[in-house]
Amino acid sequence: MTERNLLNDPCWSAKDLGEPLPNRPHAVSVALPRWEDVIAYEEKIPACIDSLKAIYPRFGFNPFVAEVARKSLEFHGESQQSSWPYPNRASALNAQKYCHRKNSDCSSKIEDFLGISCLIVDQKSTPSAKAFWQHTGLGLSSREAAIALGREREPATSDGHCARGKIRNHLATIYNCDSSLIRLHRSGMAALTTILSAIKCIKGNSSTLQIGFPYVDVLKLPQIIFQGGDLIVKTTLSHIKEELDKKNPAALIIEIPSNPLLQCVDLISISKLAQDKNIPIIVDDTIGSSLNVHLTPYADVVFSSLTKSFAGRGDILAGSTVISPYSKWKKELAEIIPKVALSTLSDSDAIELEKTSRDVEDRLRRLNISCLKLKEKLETKKEISKVLHPQYCKNFNSLLKEGGGYGCLLSFELKGGIEESKRVYDSLRVSKGPSLGTNFTLVCPYVQLAHFKELKWAESCGVSEHLLRVSVGLENEDELWSRFNSVI
Repeated sequence: MTERNLLNDPCWSAKDLGEPLPNRPHAVSVALPRWEDVIAYEEKIPACIDSLKAIYPRFGFNPFVAEVARKSLEFHGESQQSSWPYPNRASALNAQKYCHRKNSDCSSKIEDFLGISCLIVDQKSTPSAKAFWQHTGLGLSSREAAIALGREREPATSDGHCARGKIRNHLATIYNCDSSLIRLHRSGMAALTTILSAIKCIKGNSSTLQIGFPYVDVLKLPQIIFQGGDLIVKTTLSHIKEELDKKNPAALIIEIPSNPLLQCVDLISISKLAQDKNIPIIVDDTIGSSLNVHLTPYADVVFSSLTKSFAGRGDILAGSTVISPYSKWKKELAEIIPKVALSTLSDSDAIELEKTSRDVEDRLRRLNISCLKLKEKLETKKEISKVLHPQYCKNFNSLLKEGGGYGCLLSFELKGGIEESKRVYDSLRVSKGPSLGTNFTLVCPYVQLAHFKELKWAESCGVSEHLLRVSVGLENEDELWSRFNSVI
């Protein structure tokens, strides 16, 4: 596979539909260059789906994982079933239990294939198996699949162990804590899955409470896989206090800042409220990055999708949990998390992540600056009704580290509504697809991708269906601006 330089030659036009972003075997994004492609993807139109050479790994199977699934069915003579490959039996068993919980007459079995634990379920239970795969992020990685198929070399176990140690030490420096408080996972959602499992051990079966409009799966995971999750989008302290009194949730879940609105709640004050009520706080720092903001004094545990800015390449799925050294639950969480974590980041993924994250401090500093500059220029365009970015958010600034910035993400809405958003999206000469934090700019109509079947609900939460989300990359700033300026 010849790699395409997406900084200078983005996947932006109709001919690029389905191209992996980046052009590598383990890409986590895929080109959906026109608005109609996004709709066709959501509606599962065969012509679109069949053209995809990649997909975000929790939303579907990387080609290597798809091959493992297909061959496992052939090997075990199961033509009318679906197969879901997991890295170990414990993960597959949890997926199986979930399927049986959702469908009492579920027909399933776990079969070994090439050293991989494949959950094989009937067609009726396939939607449940898919939901568990998507929301938990515990599935087999594409590198593990490639190794099992003999397409890539298996690294030495000692090299994987060494890489994980280096990553934890790197993160310990970023979070200013001991590396023993950090654990690596195979995705950001796998990290949250582990935290919610630990919280269940500590707090029982109560539901969680999400404060502020969330990334879709951060809300869906507790709602669908665990004991339930409530959402409040009104984030005044008085309202939050009322909800805490009313619901007494097992934990609060907060994104700093939120995706895609880039809003930040008053974490410092909420932390005091939660502490008084003995409620742990889980913070997702994927967008803000703890290189930019200091969160551990106000959160009991922080999780992150290392797939995004930390990796920066767009071809490694990974996540982390960081127990706050200030948390009253530090000892309990440190004891429970290793027991409930079903797997860790694979050797091959850890080795690649360690290499690509070495320059994250410099890279994120550049992304902070580039995103801020694009934001300021977009604000000069009369065609734009609003630009969403944390720069002037008092709550975000209260958490800012010395020398910290605002991350790589912004969103904007056009005065012309959805038709104008379609025109601008189709015309933009930048790569277009899901995910964020890559070293190349990536744009998507976020709400269409994340909430296609609940657009009215999203609108009721203040999230417009024609919002465009921009993950700013490392392109020349003037060149990047010319691409936006020429179509808006």
